[in-house]
Amino acid sequence: MIKVGIIGAGKMCQGGHLPAYDKIDECQIVAICDISSERLDQMKQRYPNARLYDDFKVMLDTEELDMVDICTPNNIHSIAAVYALNKGVHVICEKPDAINVAEAERMKAAAEASGKTLMVIRNNRYRPTTKFLKKFIADGKMGKIYAGRCGWIRRRGIPGWGGWFTDKTQSGGGPLIDLGVHIIDLAMYLMGNAKPVTVSGSTYSKFVNTSQSKCDVEDLAMGFIRFDNGACLQIEFSWASNIPSDQMFVELRGEKAGSRMSGLDRKFEIFTEEYGTNVNINPCIDDYNCMPHHEANIRHFIDVITGKAEPDFTPEQGVNMVKILEALYKSAELGHEIVLD
Repeated sequence: MIKVGIIGAGKMCQGGHLPAYDKIDECQIVAICDISSERLDQMKQRYPNARLYDDFKVMLDTEELDMVDICTPNNIHSIAAVYALNKGVHVICEKPDAINVAEAERMKAAAEASGKTLMVIRNNRYRPTTKFLKKFIADGKMGKIYAGRCGWIRRRGIPGWGGWFTDKTQSGGGPLIDLGVHIIDLAMYLMGNAKPVTVSGSTYSKFVNTSQSKCDVEDLAMGFIRFDNGACLQIEFSWASNIPSDQMFVELRGEKAGSRMSGLDRKFEIFTEEYGTNVNINPCIDDYNCMPHHEANIRHFIDVITGKAEPDFTPEQGVNMVKILEALYKSAELGHEIVLD
């Protein structure tokens, strides 16, 4: 039995992570940590045999855990992950990996030194459409992927205004670090996880009323990423924009075919040419009446730590992601392109 410790029992944990563990027979939640006594009371009702803590360091010092699942505000991710890894405990963590590159690199170093597995949630990789398109690309049916465009844009949808989401010291930023991690990763994963080499971006805060509550992050970010294999990726992420409707999409351009995955209107299309005629392919795949994507991600992590699978996410990918995010914010601040190390 895999002994699991939970660090952070808020909405994301309760809605996405805990339902997964309830379905995984190999796992037992033995300890839960949260700074909120109210949430700990909720957890006591849900898991009466689990031991409760309000300090994750005390939990890790006291318990003999096999793994922890971190669902805290962003600024705690690296602190909790490094502490757990140094204790010899496997770590799965909510996105983003960290709020800056230095912290992401510390997580990577701790994982390597401990020999334990570190994975950060990338649940969109486990969508049935993603799996289909990944194989379609791997089989050479799209040819070389040389360009992409991705985004998650909302007309109005600033989360938790006045809470940690809109407090830069806790979140690290706005929609770029919140939504961007999901969709940039999905695009890069399908494009082969090439190394990013340059980044250019702009950010805006046009819907923020600081007199109502604290909000010192952007509400719109746009940018452009170049990779070491010559490919490029356009990005756009917003919590609030004057647009017709919310959209979430990944578009890819390949030498043989292109594709568009659109999450909110549930469309998935492949664009190609046959016998001199343009052809659209509409795979009949349901991303919604299937295993929840968080559950699929966590099950993969369990398979990795039990030796049944090789990880499809590496800490190096996490470092590259945070490098992109940090460079986009820096580019927006300085007004020019940033070259990555």
